[in-house]
Amino acid sequence: MSPGRRRAAGGLVSRLGAWAADYAYAGWQQARHVLAPPALPTGPGGGAPVVLLPGIYETWEFLLPVARPLAAAGHPLVTVPELRFNDRPVPEAADRVVAALERTDLRGAVLVAHSKGGLIGKRVMLSPAGGRVAGMVAVATPFSGSRYARFMLGRALRAFDPRDPVLRALADELAVNQRIAAVYPRFDPHIPETGHLTGATNVELPLSGHFRPLGDPVLVERVVREVERLAADVPRS
Repeated sequence: MSPGRRRAAGGLVSRLGAWAADYAYAGWQQARHVLAPPALPTGPGGGAPVVLLPGIYETWEFLLPVARPLAAAGHPLVTVPELRFNDRPVPEAADRVVAALERTDLRGAVLVAHSKGGLIGKRVMLSPAGGRVAGMVAVATPFSGSRYARFMLGRALRAFDPRDPVLRALADELAVNQRIAAVYPRFDPHIPETGHLTGATNVELPLSGHFRPLGDPVLVERVVREVERLAADVPRS
């Protein structure tokens, strides 16, 4: 085998390994949260509120590795139980988040989202309730969709097709992008297009996976840093 073919074969094995490790992490987290549901972390308070927006088929617990240091840094955490397992269309899910923001009268909030949660968060920022949101940190969000989505069996997953009209309409809205920090791994087995967002603060990290990076200290530290940066821009009374 030629050196080029050996490198290609090695790259394929590495990527297949990343897929396997990613699914193992996701499965383990799902099992843990079912067997021993964690409490929402609390801390000293005083910081900007953080709203946790999970990805598709996830609950807020998937963001627990990020939630803990955010609470410790003084950010009150808010979840949206109405999202349930987040399998509703993005517009409907965003309406539920808007209702929660208005019901609790949150202001100056920072959204922290994973995957689909970032699409929901951007839709919220474009809504009349967007003035309540200081910004968003979106982790591994398919802002440009995923070329794999068209092959998925479920309608909820096919909605990530780059040709989806809701996704395309969101992509055309550029005004709020400057208030978004898009943080994403160098290799995402689910989003080959990566989580890059035009006009946003884009942070590519030397990590692999779609779920597993959520538990990596490198990503966690960067998310906390970006939340602090966005919260610092909020006028305090």
